[in-house]
Amino acid sequence: MATIQREFDVPAAADAVWAALRDFGAVQALAPGFVTGCSLEESGTVRVVSFFNGLQVRERLVTLDEAARRIVYTASGGRTTHHNASVVVLPLAADSCRFVWTTDFLPDALAPAMAQMMDLGAQAMRSALTPPPR
Repeated sequence: MATIQREFDVPAAADAVWAALRDFGAVQALAPGFVTGCSLEESGTVRVVSFFNGLQVRERLVTLDEAARRIVYTASGGRTTHHNASVVVLPLAADSCRFVWTTDFLPDALAPAMAQMMDLGAQAMRSALTPPPR
């Protein structure tokens, strides 16, 4: 099973970043341009996500841990035969935090394509989560 992790620092409070991440149905606002559409199903525990490249996947919420600022989900509908991911927001200081996104998937041969997608997704999220200069 391949594992890819992307992390980046955000110049914003962990609680503010967590508020954006924990809204499972608002992934389009979290990663604008990368995610082009999102609809919720099954009482909000499943989201159908459309990406800039035409890919569409169903992501099922597994865990939303408020205390740990951590979300876990599975994905189906793409080229993977297994895909689970987690994101955690770690406080660094009062006005900064680290965003850590980890995904495990099969088949391993998708690693280059998955890494490229995660790079683009991380870039979109970092941009959206960074407050404008004052």
